Amino acid sequence: MATTWRYYAVPSGTEAVSGCNVVARFADFGHGRNGGGRRGIKADRLMLMRKWQLRPMKRSFSVRNVSSEQQHKVKDPTTQHEDASSIASSIKHHAEFTPLFSPDKFELPKAFFATAQSVRDALIINWNATYNYYERLNAKQAYYLSMEFLQGRALLNAIGNLGLTGAYAEALNKLGHNLEKIAAQEPDAALGNGGLGRLASCFLDSLATLNYPAWGYGLRYKYGLFKQRITKDGQEEVAEDWLEMSNPWEIVRNDVAYPIKFYGKVLTDSDGKKHWIGGEDIKAVAYDVPIPGYETKTTISLRLWSTKAPTGDLDLSVFNSGKHTQAAESLYNAEKICFVLYPGDESLEGKTLRLKQQYTLCSASLQDIIARFERRSGTEIKWEEFPEKVAVQMNDTHPTLCIPELMRILIDVKGLKWKEAWNITQRTMAYTNHTVLPEALEKWSLELMQKLLPRHADIIEMIDEELIRTIVSEYGTADSKLLEKKLKQMRILENVELPAAFSDLLVKPKKSTVAVSTDVLGETEEEEEEIDPSGGKIKSVKEFIQGKEKKIPEPVPEPPKLVRMANLCVVGGHAVNGVAAIHSEIVKDEFFNDFFQLWPEKFQNKTNGVTPRRWIRFCNPDLSKIITSWTGSEDWVLNTEKLSELRKFADNEDLQSQWRAAKRSNKLKVASLIKEKTGYIVSPDSMFDIQVKRIHEYKRQLLNILGIVYRYKMMKEMSASERKKKFVPRVCIFGGKAFATYVQAKRIVKFITDVGAVVNNDSDIGDLLKVIFVPDYNVSVAELLIPASELSQHISTAGMEASGTSNLKFAMNGCILIGTLDGANVEIRQEVGEDNFFLFGARANDIAGLRKERAKGKFVPDPRFEEVKKFVRSGVFGSSSYDEMLGSLEGNEGFGQADYFLVGKDFPSYIDCQAKVDEAYKDQKRWTRMSIMNTAGSYNFSSDRTIHEYARDIWNIKPVELP
Repeated sequence: MATTWRYYAVPSGTEAVSGCNVVARFADFGHGRNGGGRRGIKADRLMLMRKWQLRPMKRSFSVRNVSSEQQHKVKDPTTQHEDASSIASSIKHHAEFTPLFSPDKFELPKAFFATAQSVRDALIINWNATYNYYERLNAKQAYYLSMEFLQGRALLNAIGNLGLTGAYAEALNKLGHNLEKIAAQEPDAALGNGGLGRLASCFLDSLATLNYPAWGYGLRYKYGLFKQRITKDGQEEVAEDWLEMSNPWEIVRNDVAYPIKFYGKVLTDSDGKKHWIGGEDIKAVAYDVPIPGYETKTTISLRLWSTKAPTGDLDLSVFNSGKHTQAAESLYNAEKICFVLYPGDESLEGKTLRLKQQYTLCSASLQDIIARFERRSGTEIKWEEFPEKVAVQMNDTHPTLCIPELMRILIDVKGLKWKEAWNITQRTMAYTNHTVLPEALEKWSLELMQKLLPRHADIIEMIDEELIRTIVSEYGTADSKLLEKKLKQMRILENVELPAAFSDLLVKPKKSTVAVSTDVLGETEEEEEEIDPSGGKIKSVKEFIQGKEKKIPEPVPEPPKLVRMANLCVVGGHAVNGVAAIHSEIVKDEFFNDFFQLWPEKFQNKTNGVTPRRWIRFCNPDLSKIITSWTGSEDWVLNTEKLSELRKFADNEDLQSQWRAAKRSNKLKVASLIKEKTGYIVSPDSMFDIQVKRIHEYKRQLLNILGIVYRYKMMKEMSASERKKKFVPRVCIFGGKAFATYVQAKRIVKFITDVGAVVNNDSDIGDLLKVIFVPDYNVSVAELLIPASELSQHISTAGMEASGTSNLKFAMNGCILIGTLDGANVEIRQEVGEDNFFLFGARANDIAGLRKERAKGKFVPDPRFEEVKKFVRSGVFGSSSYDEMLGSLEGNEGFGQADYFLVGKDFPSYIDCQAKVDEAYKDQKRWTRMSIMNTAGSYNFSSDRTIHEYARDIWNIKPVELP
């Protein structure tokens, strides 16, 4: 039995005699590896103890070995008892010496913070050791920049990765608390919104687990996106309060702060060097959050930036004169940058704030990365080696300003020439594309960019000029139409005249103008001969006005000058990847086809993945035990290929019986959640049919709820015996947030809740159909819903969902999918088998043609679709008008009409497919087999696989295991 000690870290020359001397306390951390190997985990920490000047206290205890081989052995109860005792002591220590609450009580909130602080102590040893080892080794490191990190709760994940779940459960039991209730006290970190942020968090987990040298960078949003409340009027947004009682996981690094500049002007000195001066100056301060790997010492960082103004910016004389708001204006302007994720951008102020957020993330992160590179380089800095030590991944277009910012720093601050800086930048940067939706592809006003970031606007214009030169070199000038088309599609600057050096490249059409006196009804003092737009020649303006055409054409407004951020990403980096096979093909064949023809070697596919630790091992312990039992070990947690072994047992009655019992246990938990959150009572014997994701028209929650309305209508038209015979009881669960200014999405939320209010209270229907909208969907809710799901809906219009991540999680947990051939659905269906996936709907390559047919008035709606709309308009779901919502599904053309997302087209196919779902569910043996095959087929959906591919194909980094 390995013996270790309880340690205190104390300043040099200080005796550890009382709590007052404690700098940090490290509890049970025996979870390293023998010789750094994957399997042998050793308890020896003496080297680290000496390094950190840690002194043992008198009391000793034993530490469990948590290698995967030994986890399945019977634990020594004495060891477990002593581990729990030391942990309980650690928790009590934090309750007393790092309190955030009054000392007289030890209730749930206080117990959570003390528990989290004790876990953080256990992480700090490995966290610091990881950081120092990377510094010493100076291996190439990847930096993942994202506007979102949807982390979820950290407590259970951290102690699970440390292998201390049982010990903490026992320790808290000794203190009169339950681990699950303690964990429930933790608010979800409000740092993300949807799949983009959850993917980023899964990637960090895999990077740490696989020992890749990496770091995450994001922003520390004080109020997150918003907390969603559901009222009689639909969705209501209120500010998140996740930081109200502080965050026990983060450590502020007051010594890691960087200046950020906005506005000002650019001056050129006599030798041509640019200087960005004046303007508004703020400071970005680092807050670090530990990201522990599973069964490894590696603990990496998620560094979040918070913004503030220098204290000197508070004008005390103005404040004391009573103008308090004016005196503190600069402080507020700095702090509000990190108030809210995705602030509304309909106003100029909103657009400005969003651009400030993006630049803050890019500038602070790059300054930090460069400072680390310089520190590791020592006295001799070789900038040409920067891409050999640094890989920057831009998660979507939000961090695009990394490209001009790195150029600015290299040229203006470090003194490099343009050609050298451009070569370094392109070799360093890489871009992940997450969408083909036009509205999601960022385009920023050039005028705003010139005002807020004048130096970056200059650099972007120069990059655009560099691109024009490349395009001209590639395609020549002989075919002016081809060249014009390529320039229009590929340029970074949209609606901007060609630079002077290329002004004669294209023949400009002669403008048809009519010079008119401002007093068009009176005599014109000057009458110019002009060209009639219709083609004929007229003698004068007066003659034109008095002629056949009386109306003066309205002046056509100039289109706005824009910066296309996605184009800048493609041009400024060495790799572009889609996030699912079908999406990557669309990116190459349609979206960036011109760039693909120019640089085919840049384009790759990296299908998304999710961490099996959080999304099976920790959130679904009942299923995890079954998988471990039937595969023979817990190897599947790190090597998901082992999941495929379940296929050979898919028809085994014992496995099927255990599988159904685990599913029902999870459904009981969700039934309790639904009652708590909505007041509705649902039967765990019903099918749990779930669609949880961001509310958006292309994700087609509207198709789902209209299908439910059709189901309800059919039920109402039948006798009780008929409906019971035809329909399987279902609980249809929705969850997700509609963006605050997305009116149509918010209409859909209200419609879902209105339908639920009627259906759920219909005594004729009873448990045959329930419609539930779970408010404020987040990671913690997902960790309950996904294990309980039986049917999950991924029904986006084909070709519009880049990948999805929830579909991967549902399949991992034995949920059967109904969906279109879109995003990762394509690969899921291939892996789990066509018989274990309910497919419907138009294919991606048919969508454009179907929209054209619609525009020509050729679409003939299915009678069932017309019945549903009529039923909704009859008022059965209340007095609210759904004309705007249903109007989007009607007409043949026009904004907000013409059923752009093909709900009507796919409705009959969807209804027919749902009938097949009912039939399959009636045969529980068949259904359970399908469920097992989904989990068995999800072996390739792990984010570990995805990270290995990024590391190999884009970042060129290798694992670094701590000694």
